[in-house]
Amino acid sequence: MSVKIAIIGGTGVYDPQILSEIREEVINTPYGPARVVIGNYRDREIAFMARHGSAHSVPPHLVNYRGNIAALKELGVKSILATAAVGSLNPDMKPGQFIFIDQFLDFTKGRHSTFVEEGVVHLDVTEPYCSRLRNIMISAAGELGLEFHGAGNYVCSEGPRFETAAEVRMFRQLGGDLVGMTSVPEAVLAREKEMCYATIAMVTNFAAGISPNKLTHQEVVDVMAQNAANLRSLIMQAVTRLDTEEDCPCQHFLEGPVSLGSEK
Repeated sequence: MSVKIAIIGGTGVYDPQILSEIREEVINTPYGPARVVIGNYRDREIAFMARHGSAHSVPPHLVNYRGNIAALKELGVKSILATAAVGSLNPDMKPGQFIFIDQFLDFTKGRHSTFVEEGVVHLDVTEPYCSRLRNIMISAAGELGLEFHGAGNYVCSEGPRFETAAEVRMFRQLGGDLVGMTSVPEAVLAREKEMCYATIAMVTNFAAGISPNKLTHQEVVDVMAQNAANLRSLIMQAVTRLDTEEDCPCQHFLEGPVSLGSEK
């Protein structure tokens, strides 16, 4: 039986113990091996992948995004719920709140951002995150009484450094609400593999120049830890509501992109 649901845990989310009957697999892909933990939750098999490694040892710019997504596709995954710790550019989006992002601005520089290596394929990313999964999570958050925003514009920076105050001012002027380092190319790669993908972003701090304090990684980890129980409840409530057999346009995107063939 294929594993149809995956959770990608970001900073502060390394523990697959929400699952039972856990087993670990290493899946070899053309982009390198990927480690995944597979377990059971309410009679559903779920794959758990720690984006930065179980010891949080892989920085965001060196994550093997292609290997991770290719491995989940190999398992048969159709729906991915990803978590992300983010800094806020928007005063209305406060630390501890959840944001179900619907758009991104890509400011990454040196990452392998596509599986396409032959020909010219233009993929539609008008809506880069699965609206079906987002609506499921919005409903789950409402049922749990959590503080959340149903949409937000995620700015993806290269990292691993935090952003300068000038960069944050620019991102705000461009319409960014949140800033993080991992959603791109992860969301795009999932779309290329025709998997539903949505991100649960949790605000851990206000970004540089907005926060009155010096930014530290420990601050991010501490806020994630404080809200870990809410995050786990949200993820598992969403998993419970997810119909793994329901069809979705995300799973048919390669039927629609414009292909221009090989350029000379």
